[in-house]
Amino acid sequence: MTASRVDLPAVTVFAVSSVVLAWLVALPLWLRGEGLTDILLAPTAAAMMFTPALATVLALLVQRRTRGRRGARAVLRELGMWPLRPARRTVGVAVAMIVAMPLILIVGLGVMARTGAVTLDLTDFSGFAQALQTGVPAGIELPPVQLLVALQLASIPLAAVINAPFAFGEEVGWRGWLLPALRPLGTWPALLVSGAFWGLWHAPLILLGYNFAEPNPLGVVLMIVACSLFGVILGWSRLRTASVWPAVFAHGAFNASAGVGVLLVAADSPVPSAAIAGPLGVMTWVVFALAIGVLLVSGQFRGDRLQAELRPDPVRPAVAPVSG
Repeated sequence: MTASRVDLPAVTVFAVSSVVLAWLVALPLWLRGEGLTDILLAPTAAAMMFTPALATVLALLVQRRTRGRRGARAVLRELGMWPLRPARRTVGVAVAMIVAMPLILIVGLGVMARTGAVTLDLTDFSGFAQALQTGVPAGIELPPVQLLVALQLASIPLAAVINAPFAFGEEVGWRGWLLPALRPLGTWPALLVSGAFWGLWHAPLILLGYNFAEPNPLGVVLMIVACSLFGVILGWSRLRTASVWPAVFAHGAFNASAGVGVLLVAADSPVPSAAIAGPLGVMTWVVFALAIGVLLVSGQFRGDRLQAELRPDPVRPAVAPVSG
């Protein structure tokens, strides 16, 4: 038996607390008024990533009113943290997602190159070489730029693991708790609503110009669309495996791959707007949509391919009925 309706009080507490906490964490950036040049930007963005985890704790506390006290094993299962079952599928999907993230961005660069938005240099990597030279003192000889590019790309899986604790802070909320909590709405509404809310949650940074250089409602809309599409892919990994870990490592790998354009773009390339050519820009949306299409055509969203056990435990009274 699975939950037949959305636990509205718990979802409301999660939504409100995650947004409020995100704004509280970002508040110093707004008070200091230095925008994206603020030295606190990076640590603030990292701290914000843990606010969905805190919101999840609050939502779980609210759920105790209707479900009663649950053991740690039940909570870990509901959040997709443990057990890893089936383990082979979970690990396989996690590895596939780590590999897919830089490929998505590289294919996006290819789309941009086809449209003339950017010029790529896949032999001499002139743009990256130029960037390296500007930061190296005279007289210091660097290794071949091709080797450095290869090392950068090869380090993405390691960076995905390093980024995992921060990505977990978000994913345990978005895909660990919220997506299953919204499953009574239907699979696709749950995927799209959780992804859209994920995008809206970024507003404290987006309104400073983060990601798209659009410190206005347009920037927030761009983020909502990007996260809705990306959220379908991350959400599929959660539904397919009943585990949050593939989404965690995919999120970490995507963040680690965000600078892949610096490696591949030519020195004389046009510089399109971040809203078009950024890691979450319109061109990447095209690749997200293509990836979702591949998953659809291959039947990956069929009910028999998704894991029912990720859904919340059935609602039960907080106090056992008195017999007799």
